[in-house]
Amino acid sequence: MASHAHTSAAQPAILNEVNPTPFPRATLVENNRSFGWVTDKICGIIEGKTPTWWWVCFILACCVASFTVAGITYLVATGVGVWGHANPVNWAWDIVNFVFWIGIGHAGTLISAILCLLRQKWRTSINRAAEAMTIFAVVCAGIFPVFHVGRVWFAWYLFPIPNSNAIWQNYRSPLEWDVFAVSTYGTVSVLFWYVGLLPDLAVLRDRFFKAGNKVRSFCYGFFALGWRGSNRHWSNYEMAYLILAGISTPLVLSVHTIVSFDFAVSLLPGWHTTIFPPYFVAGAIFSGFGMVLTLMLPLRAIYGMQDLITQYHIDCMCKIVLATGTIVGYAYGMEFFIAWYGANPNEGFAFINRAFGHYAWAYWIMISCNVITPQFFWFKKVRENTALVWILSIFVNVGMWFERFVIIVTSLARDFLPSSWGYYSPSIVEIFTFFGTFGVFSVLFLLFIRFLPVMPMAEIKSVMPQADVHGKDHH
Repeated sequence: MASHAHTSAAQPAILNEVNPTPFPRATLVENNRSFGWVTDKICGIIEGKTPTWWWVCFILACCVASFTVAGITYLVATGVGVWGHANPVNWAWDIVNFVFWIGIGHAGTLISAILCLLRQKWRTSINRAAEAMTIFAVVCAGIFPVFHVGRVWFAWYLFPIPNSNAIWQNYRSPLEWDVFAVSTYGTVSVLFWYVGLLPDLAVLRDRFFKAGNKVRSFCYGFFALGWRGSNRHWSNYEMAYLILAGISTPLVLSVHTIVSFDFAVSLLPGWHTTIFPPYFVAGAIFSGFGMVLTLMLPLRAIYGMQDLITQYHIDCMCKIVLATGTIVGYAYGMEFFIAWYGANPNEGFAFINRAFGHYAWAYWIMISCNVITPQFFWFKKVRENTALVWILSIFVNVGMWFERFVIIVTSLARDFLPSSWGYYSPSIVEIFTFFGTFGVFSVLFLLFIRFLPVMPMAEIKSVMPQADVHGKDHH
């Protein structure tokens, strides 16, 4: 007591008059919506009549997806020669597209797992769709390496399955590491996504049961695994979700690091560099968030979800795109510095050739989209302009595809021996196959929108003022 009196007397009087201002928290669900409104809004997308725009988009997406089916069918019937690969460029669009789609899939697990562990509550409105996007992107990514092996019916040789020929995989090959990394990432992502769906599937089961639709009630009930919302169920659910978040977090970093090893462990100029793992991870997060913005902004406008995906959510995603885009730009600069500082003439030539050689057009498209475009997000007025954010997010996706193209093709086209130099151009089959994967992705995403809750209702309700039983900061 005496000590307290002594301290009060010693400090300046002005400090007794100063009250710290609480840091204002952004509202995550605007317009003071109720729990019931959230449930009706999200379930209404599934329960309502299928809108005309959905059918139009679905048919269009199926038509586009057929390009991949046709391209792959022709490839299997004819041989890998129908792709534009030839010496010296024996890797091209197939690996470019594989790395591109894997990068797109990064944002889902990042938003769900890492932001969950960091207790960033703004993730709740976007994590479900981002997780779904991850799974669909991994499906698209998996198409390319499987068919790149040539005899696709032997693709199972990539897996360590005992066989009668006693042929084992080359575990020292980074391509084999890809098999383990991507399959593990895909499996954990599906589990993480499915566990998060359980409470919402049970809500849909109960609503369809009350509406008298027993078939749909049975279907959702089957996948809800008997969820009743008891205290024990919630306790087990939260523990399982936390464990999966903990497992997923290192996977986010490891999977694209391993993908970068495909290049970094080789001795080819332009590939043999230690900056690739962090550079690839930052680039994957960059492209992943770009795709989340590309998908979520139209969805927000179509379904009138401005109260759930608020300006604060868009603002946060734009800032992450800005941060990761700046890291990517820094990595581009460091590549030139390392090439100069390493004093390796082959390495130096590889980077000068990228910027001013035959593929300079691709390099400067990459720089424009990945380095200049995200810098617009420094300005609040740009972040608040939803249409402009959406357009810039498309540029981010375009730029990240070109980044993979520049890394892979320019290094192979101009290697150590000038006598083997060449110029790669994609064949029509490659173009069709890649174009069709956007259809495959869109078909899966449209089905997801129509039959599953696009947002985690339980998690959104947990960040609303009504969920705070003590009324802290809200009443």
